[in-house]
Amino acid sequence: MKTLTITDAKKNLGKWLKIAADGGEVAIISGAEIIALRKVPVQAADYAWTEYGVTGKEVAAYEGKAIAEHNRHKAAGNLEFLTTDDLRKKREKTSRR
Repeated sequence: MKTLTITDAKKNLGKWLKIAADGGEVAIISGAEIIALRKVPVQAADYAWTEYGVTGKEVAAYEGKAIAEHNRHKAAGNLEFLTTDDLRKKREKTSRR
């Protein structure tokens, strides 16, 4: 196991996270404790509940409403296809004002 101080961990955090994600053992010393970095599997339904307090059923209902709204706008001709260059040009026009 590679044990790091907080300062050392911050210097190359991306490197240590990649090692931990690939199954390597990495730990950070915090005061008198050693905290291990490890990969944790996350499921979409769990994420929605944990982060936003909504159930999978509520997420599905919202998705249905969002798709219906998109289809209404599309049918009405209110949607515009923009490339990255189009967005840059719009941003430049807005910033000049």
